[in-house]
Amino acid sequence: MDLFQYDFMVRALTGALIIGLVAPALGIYLVQRRMSLIGDGIGHVALTGVGVGLLLHQSPVLTAVVVSVIGAIGVELVRERGRTSGDLALALLFYGGIAGGVVLVGLSDDSSNANLMQFLFGSLTTTSRQDLTVIAVLGVAVLAAMLGLRQALFAVCNDEEYARVSGLPVRTLNLLMAVTTAVTVTIAMRTVGLLLVSALMVVPVAAAQQVTRGFASTMAAAMAIGVGAAAAGVTLAGEVDTAPGATIVILAIAVFLAITVGTAAWRVVRRRASPAPQRATAQLEPAEVVLRAEAR
Repeated sequence: MDLFQYDFMVRALTGALIIGLVAPALGIYLVQRRMSLIGDGIGHVALTGVGVGLLLHQSPVLTAVVVSVIGAIGVELVRERGRTSGDLALALLFYGGIAGGVVLVGLSDDSSNANLMQFLFGSLTTTSRQDLTVIAVLGVAVLAAMLGLRQALFAVCNDEEYARVSGLPVRTLNLLMAVTTAVTVTIAMRTVGLLLVSALMVVPVAAAQQVTRGFASTMAAAMAIGVGAAAAGVTLAGEVDTAPGATIVILAIAVFLAITVGTAAWRVVRRRASPAPQRATAQLEPAEVVLRAEAR
């Protein structure tokens, strides 16, 4: 039976493909900046936004976007001023966000465990047309920013001081990164959930880095891995009746492990394939020179 004859499966696949494309495109900058876990921190803050939405009977997605953006900007400003280390700022984001979210969800009228689980681990098959429209519009905006400002963002992530001396608007670009990270985390709630979105930002990038050299090629490979894992994850989840978000992340990790093992095996094969006689000859050359010198 063709699973994609149903509209909800088509919407699920479309949403997953958008997130699978956008998350690694943003994640490569976070990895370059050594802030791979910021997605988790903002995900916890987004849970507070979900609680606010449920408490006020507003759209949890919209309130999560607003709260996540505020939290991400706050962390970036704290990091920039240097009053608190990046790790400590993320820790405050982690604990404060999850605690606030749980309290607010508990105070709301709609505080069932099922509702909370949808946001924590995703509920891709319940994606509505309105949800898909929001995911598509915000996803395209984030992707356009990541690709259009690639050189400037790479410069800032690689060396802020050099970027500042070069005349780039470092603070603006940093705030843009914070906002786009918050938006990506929020729109990924329906796909992989707030607790798993960081994996889709980081794992495809980590896998691509093992087989590519340049920044552009790594970004392209990471986006391809993200899209492939998303498509395969939705299909497999529909076949075996598993959670789509978790299945997507597991497949992405499987790709990372396969590439890791494959590249390690390839290095061993190349090392063993190096012609031994040449190495022996190279080692004997100095001795031959000495013998010839003595013969003269």
